[in-house]
Amino acid sequence: MKAANRIPVIVGVGQVNDRPEDPLQGLDSRGLMEAALRLADADAGGGWLERLDSLAVVEQLSFPRLGPLPLSLAERLGARPRLLEQTAEASGDSPVRLLDEAANRIAAGEVEVAAVVGGEALRTAARRAALAAGGAPSAHNAASTIGVQAREAYRRRYGLLAPVDVYPLYENACRAAWGQTLEEAQRESGLLWSCFSQVAAGNPGAWLREPLSVEDILTPSAANRPIAFPYWKRMVANSSVNQGAGFLVTSLARARAHGVPEARLVYVGRGAAAHEAEDFLARDGYAGSPSMAVSLRRALELNGLTVDALDCVELYSCFPCVPKMARRVLGWPLDKPATVVGGLTFGGGPIANYMGHAVVRMVQQLREQGRQGLLFGNGGFATYNHSLVLTREPLPASARPPFPEPQAEADAARGPIPPFIEDFTGPGVIETYTVLYERDGSPRFGVIVGRGTEGARFLAKVPAHDAAGIGFLCDGRVEPVGSAGRAVPGRGGDILWERA
Repeated sequence: MKAANRIPVIVGVGQVNDRPEDPLQGLDSRGLMEAALRLADADAGGGWLERLDSLAVVEQLSFPRLGPLPLSLAERLGARPRLLEQTAEASGDSPVRLLDEAANRIAAGEVEVAAVVGGEALRTAARRAALAAGGAPSAHNAASTIGVQAREAYRRRYGLLAPVDVYPLYENACRAAWGQTLEEAQRESGLLWSCFSQVAAGNPGAWLREPLSVEDILTPSAANRPIAFPYWKRMVANSSVNQGAGFLVTSLARARAHGVPEARLVYVGRGAAAHEAEDFLARDGYAGSPSMAVSLRRALELNGLTVDALDCVELYSCFPCVPKMARRVLGWPLDKPATVVGGLTFGGGPIANYMGHAVVRMVQQLREQGRQGLLFGNGGFATYNHSLVLTREPLPASARPPFPEPQAEADAARGPIPPFIEDFTGPGVIETYTVLYERDGSPRFGVIVGRGTEGARFLAKVPAHDAAGIGFLCDGRVEPVGSAGRAVPGRGGDILWERA
């Protein structure tokens, strides 16, 4: 075994759900982070915060006026770390990446004690914003609006602004590629999410702890309105939460010297990351993700593990298409939980820090039972992927095959990127699509991602008044993906889609 002072272990974890009766009395994001790290310090036996060499913070969106947080947070904690870091963007892979980086620094001898933390107080922030505006707090899923900056007028025209608008493009493309009917695909989503709700019901750190049936997930109601086809409210991330989570990483030697019992140590394995193009309209397709596949497979290979060796996984679950794709890469069974937290709908979706809660819960679970766990974080518009193994035992430092770099491998696996034409008109086929909805459940319009006869990609709308066109996209009687039609000029510069 390599020297114990180069073996990274997690010694303390902490998380907080802050839900006072009056949200105005809730903690802000920095307060949540401080509370989470103090709990992690206590979990590790105390006395770690003043020894921090590194403090990494996941970007938060709830309270933008707090500014850079690492220094002010360190001061609150009485810590004086040499390294202070805050992620540049609020991306769902961030906690896994920061944990991987902390472990690598410990393995390289660069630091001895590192903390990673994040927190979002969207419940409190939304209430304050509503009062400032003189209105009632909105129940709209904050993930669909918060963090969306001004984008190109073109994408705004077609409603593809936030993750909740874009991930359905993957959902519908995957369903067609996998040969599922709409009913079969929705049933899979319902089974996954029902299982997630049951996991959340048994997790003291989950935000919503009511187990739901498949029918509860899939049946429309006032509490389960359509968001973006084929997703209902109970199938998307719930970011109206006040949650914080953090953890402490050190070397095995330092943990032993501090007196942390062996039974409480969780070792950090090796990780693998890869990403897609930032522009989701400049990808080879929407029926899979080469970078996701490389990230997941490589993480197992680097640690000498197979899927059968995993006792638990956390497959990022902002929307059903992500764990659906991930479980197919791994061969993870549908009837085995793909979460330890409960997913972003039930466990809670604090924007970029959900996987921080996954780290906390997986550490707790591995301390109780099992040996190996896999974390998979996803961020952006199905853009960033980071996978990492946690284990109850140090992994052997055996020789490994000379793999290419994960990003190079993902890039090599990618197909050709089609040219994109904004003002395309003419015949084509539907590559993928979604329908966006108003708050009252009525269609706003359909969005077609099409491919022209010579391969160019384009966007087109199906207007809300085109009931037959909207019905064709949603009724499930015929698969819309691959069907033919024509892009034609519409009013105000829109391109409209007419079925053949």
